[in-house]
Amino acid sequence: MSGNTTGVLFRVTTWGESHGPAIGAVIDGCPPLLELTAADIQADLERRKPGQAPGASPRREADQVEILSGVFEGKTTGTPISLVIRNRDVRSGDYENLRHVYRPGHGDFTYEQKYGLRDHRGGGRASGRETAARVAAGAVARKLLAGRGITVMAYTVALGGVTAAAFDPVAAAGNRLHCPDPEAARKMEAALDAARRQGDSRGGKVEIIVRGCPAGLGEPVFAKLDADLAGAIMGIGTVKGVEIGAGFAAAAMTGSENNDPLVPGGFAANNAGGILAGISTGQDLVIRAACKPIPSLGREQTTIDRDGNPVLLAVRGRHDVAVIPRILPVCEAMVCLVLADHLLRQEALGITRRG
Repeated sequence: MSGNTTGVLFRVTTWGESHGPAIGAVIDGCPPLLELTAADIQADLERRKPGQAPGASPRREADQVEILSGVFEGKTTGTPISLVIRNRDVRSGDYENLRHVYRPGHGDFTYEQKYGLRDHRGGGRASGRETAARVAAGAVARKLLAGRGITVMAYTVALGGVTAAAFDPVAAAGNRLHCPDPEAARKMEAALDAARRQGDSRGGKVEIIVRGCPAGLGEPVFAKLDADLAGAIMGIGTVKGVEIGAGFAAAAMTGSENNDPLVPGGFAANNAGGILAGISTGQDLVIRAACKPIPSLGREQTTIDRDGNPVLLAVRGRHDVAVIPRILPVCEAMVCLVLADHLLRQEALGITRRG
């Protein structure tokens, strides 16, 4: 198993490196007759591409997707869908000083330990650039889910030490950080500005909400829905923690506080985050991801070279100050991929749900 493919029925393989000629994805298992155009995919890529939000990398990539196969006259054919995104704004020379030096907080050391070599140009496959391919594939999954009335949306709920105190999805659309608390969004932008001036970076937290998810998705023991969602989100390079529903707060609750009472109309609470025993309940799915600060810093850090000699390193190149908000469509994409896969697996059972 290569670790570059995810899914059982809706299978996605991503390929390419940050400074290679292109990146892309191959989707196998997408049902036929789904209406799909490049514009459907482009909308999500526009939200992820660099150079837009505060603290974002100044790298200028159009991130224009091309559909090479699997679509005919605007509809999926049921055969593999191949997507490609060309890398246009590449400056590999900025990374030449990293050829023999390991950047702190990056995958430089671990990739070399695993493969015996690494692509030092922007991090190669370990770069956040790879997530554009996930977003492209996730947009196809999103189109499939939309046909079943399922929506996936991510929000910035913490950034730079500032936590949102209010939750207004409408307000989130009105600021560049997509934060549902406008006052918190202003403080977050100030924190990013301060980090940029100091040559540093900041971490934050994302919340993903899924509405319209039917009951019954997920497997009973292995491949539980929450396990697959957590694994998919943790598979994003910047994520260091995932919680669902009450999450870590549940550890401080009593059983009577944490349990979601069942009432004739459904559930009276949602501490479970829409999943019980690994299977969706029909409530909203609520997932949160903790994102670490960007490790590439303009200020000096201590590291070593390949020979084990100590080095003081200030990373050159073009980097974000925070992964948020560009990480939002990536988180949505990974959730869409998991849900599309589990939806097809459940539909294959032919079960009629109650209610």
